[in-house]
Parts: sequence; C-alpha cells; structure tokens
Amino acid sequence: MASYQMLVKDVIKRADILLEVIDARFPDETRNNEVERDVARSKKPLIIVLNKCDLVSKEKLEETKSRLSKIAPTVFVSGKNRFGTTMLRHKILETAGIKGREILVGSLGYPNTGKSSVINGVAGKHKTGTSPISGYTKVLQLVNAGSRIMFIDTPGVIPFGENDEYIQGLLSVKDATSLKDPIGVAMKIIEKLCAENKTALESFYHITIGGQDSYDALILIGKQCNFLKKKGEVDDTRAAVRIINDWQKGLLVI
Repeated sequence: MASYQMLVKDVIKRADILLEVIDARFPDETRNNEVERDVARSKKPLIIVLNKCDLVSKEKLEETKSRLSKIAPTVFVSGKNRFGTTMLRHKILETAGIKGREILVGSLGYPNTGKSSVINGVAGKHKTGTSPISGYTKVLQLVNAGSRIMFIDTPGVIPFGENDEYIQGLLSVKDATSLKDPIGVAMKIIEKLCAENKTALESFYHITIGGQDSYDALILIGKQCNFLKKKGEVDDTRAAVRIINDWQKGLLVI
C-alpha cells in the first residue's frame, strides 16, 4: 500500500483543490478518512462528490448531502448521465478561489467510484478511459476540462488495510470473477436492497419476496432466470454472479 500512499501525497501536493469521489449508495463506506486527514493537513480545499446519484432516491441523496456538507462542500452528480457536472464545475471555481491561472484539480477515491466518468462529465467530452471493472485507470493522467480547470485523474485509492471481500464486492472494488465467495456477496446485496428498496429488487427480477432469507431470495432469482443444473436444482453460484454483475453495472437501484 506504500505506493498508494505516495500517490495520494503526490496528488495532494500538486493540486490546488481536491475532489473525493464517493459512491452515493455507500457514502460512508467509500469515504477514506486517511485521505481526508491528509488533505486537511495540506490546508487545501476539498469537495466531496456523491457520484452515481441516479442509483439513489432523492430523499437519501439530500440527507447524505446535508450530513457531509458539514465536513466539506458536497455536490451530487451522475457521471454516467452527466447530471450535476455543471454545478460541480462552478463549485470547483468557487471553492478554489484562484484567479488568472489554471486550476489543478486532484481526483481521489476508491476504485470504480466513477472518477473518470465525473471528469468526462465536467469536461463535456470523452477525455479519459472508463470501465465498469475496477482499477481501469492505472497511471496519473492530466485532463484539460476547459475554463481553466485541469484534472489529475488517478488510479483508485484502496483504503489502507481494507481486506473485507464483502465490502469490496458491494463497492465494485472486485468483480464477480475475482471474489472467493460470490454467493455471500450476492446475499449482502440482496439484504441491502431488501432493507432499502425491496420493491425495486422484486420488480427487476419479477419475483415476490415474503419472509424468505437472503439465500432463499437468491434461489428465487436463480429459478426466475432459469439457472438450473441437470437435476433441476438452482445453480446458486451462477445466480450470485448474475446479481453481482447487475449490481455493479448499476441496474439495481436503492
């Protein structure tokens, strides 16, 4: 992890202002307290960007924005749909408070929180490569977004000491093929959706979940998708991979 620590410190040192891009579905899990402390020590301004806002209800977004705004200016955007990116551009110019020269903006966050998509949205053009697979950005890239804004796009910053595979699956840090326990991760996804938006889960897979636990719900989804083995048993691993892929592609909404 030393290389990531060096990367973060280098970006903070070079930038005039920092963006922490977090997943609006998991605002607390995708914040990196160590990175935030490093930015605070540098005395440089920070903006929190709640990305993937199209996957979260307006009520939840407003509650999260209100809470995080006490820490730093907070903007919610959808890098995918380019919603909120004009507001983010204005917030960068306002918060940086720099006149007469280019503003260097450091972009930091977990793998696959959508940093490159946010940058493309602000730039108004496809300036950087993006992928639904985590870790797509491998090296630092300078991206000219116009109006005196220059981004430093970075590889995802994995929280130091993070070893929880379930969290990594939920946050799309690891895709389904890289998980040792895809069934367990899929059950976590089902539990979260049942707690926050069960109707959306039922509607997406055309099922009805009664008093079943998360594994029973996974089996229901497997049956509905016709993921059956030779003896008619549900292929629970195949069903789990489907659920994880749907989640990580943003098809399941909280």
